[in-house]
Amino acid sequence: MTREAFERLVGLALDEIPPQLTRNLRNVVILVEDDAPEDDPDLLGLYEGTPLTERDEWWAAGSLPDRILIFRNPTLAICETEQEVAQEVRITVRHEVAHHFGIDDARLHDLGWS
Repeated sequence: MTREAFERLVGLALDEIPPQLTRNLRNVVILVEDDAPEDDPDLLGLYEGTPLTERDEWWAAGSLPDRILIFRNPTLAICETEQEVAQEVRITVRHEVAHHFGIDDARLHDLGWS
């Protein structure tokens, strides 16, 4: 799958998130990277930032944007069809957005999102 097609899937996954949640995705950049970090090459996505639940009134002063990274090659490696890629991208995007809202991996597992 081309990078452009993969990026479209990430955009579609973001479009599926309810507007009442996306309104709170301020100061967040969502990027597609080809490869995961060398120390975790099978990683599908990564949230880098300060979850909303941990921010105080002074947090935004001079803060860089949070980042959500979606890794294309590891995702493609575990999927056999474009439909599987689309489903995995949806799950990964939701998972990383949930981290932005302060939901940890244990809770995501309880919700069936891990």
